[in-house]
Formats: sequence, C-alpha cells, structure tokens
Amino acid sequence: MAKSKYYVVWVGAQPGIYSSWGECQQQVNQFTGAKFKAFESRSEAEKAYALGWKAFWGKQGGTSTASKSGKSRSTGTGKSPAVDPGDIDYDSISVDVGTRGNPGPVEYKGVDTQTGDIIFSRGPIPKGTNNLGEFLAIVHALAYLHQQGSSKTVYSDSANALKWVKQKKAVSTLPRDASTREIWELVDRAEAWLRTHTYNNKVLKWHTKDWGEIKADYGRK
Repeated sequence: MAKSKYYVVWVGAQPGIYSSWGECQQQVNQFTGAKFKAFESRSEAEKAYALGWKAFWGKQGGTSTASKSGKSRSTGTGKSPAVDPGDIDYDSISVDVGTRGNPGPVEYKGVDTQTGDIIFSRGPIPKGTNNLGEFLAIVHALAYLHQQGSSKTVYSDSANALKWVKQKKAVSTLPRDASTREIWELVDRAEAWLRTHTYNNKVLKWHTKDWGEIKADYGRK
C-alpha cells in the first residue's frame, strides 16, 4: 500500500494542506505562479505551511540552502549538501505514465506544465511497463515540439527513461511476444526517431521530492 503524502499549497486557488494529489491539483492547475510541495507527514506539512514557501522552495529535506549564486551549502547537519534543483521552467511539457500493473496496460500523456492542459495522450496500450511508457512519452513530446519548431523543455520523473532517451535505446527485459507487440513497435519507432533527428530541447528530471508530483501525474499512487 502506498504511503500517504500531504500536499502544501502556499500559492494557489485555495492555499492549504491537502491529503491527496488530486485535491492539490485542483488548487494549482491553471494557476500562474503556484507554489506547492509534498511532505511525508501531516506535522511536517503544517510546519512548512506556517513557515511559507520561501523556506522550502527548491530545497531537499532542509539539509541545504541555496546561495544567491545558485550553489548549495551545508547547514552543519553532517549530511552531504543536496543539490538545489532550481526553479521549475513552466514554459515546458511534462509527461507521465499511468499503468494497471507493471507490466500491464499502459497509457501516457503530455501536459502544459503551467496550466495542466493535456497536449497529447496515447493508450491504453495492451501491455507494457512504466519505464517504456515514460520513454515513449518523452520521445512523443520531443517529436511534437520538433514539429512545432519549439525549444520548450520536457520534464519526466523517470530516471531510467531519461537515460534511455540520452542513449537512444530502451533497455528493457519485457519479452517481445504477441501480447507486447504494440508497445515494442512504438519503442522501435521512437528509437528510430531519436537516431534520425536532432533537437535542442532540454530533457530534464522532475524533482518530485522538491516540487510535488509532476503535473501530468495520473494520481494512481
């Protein structure tokens, strides 16, 4: 069973503390300059809400603070300083995957990071994995932006998929058989696109711990 999280909305339609990502999304989607973050416990969330967003925005677990130069410095806790992920580039597309089992039916979508509006979606694909779906979503976003002549950033919360996009090859143990034919055909096409196209878009990791769930999240945690 997934561990519950609490979502602090400092700046949004109705600031407060929410116990589900769906409730949080209602407050921040299509709200310019929204500030929100996920916490592991209600008490942490209450303290964070009282302190205000400036005390937490772009920080990890309170182990480091960012200087004006953008670097991080230790707070004397004995822990290694965390890297400040910086601010979210809202002029971007965020992608995510929804699965029913892993492997299982897969769907993915890309949304406007600022508004949460859906730009594209695909699925459900009969059988695949979360990482393969994330890989397809990133490449779909890149192909879409290439067609639009746009240099917007693409965000994904999947480290594996980001690595696969960089190496232009999805490395998965999912068997190739009749049940997985559709997703593997899409993956083969995505790999071919990466090999034959260039792009100047930044493809970045979404820092869930610092920024809350990615805007394209399906809410199936």
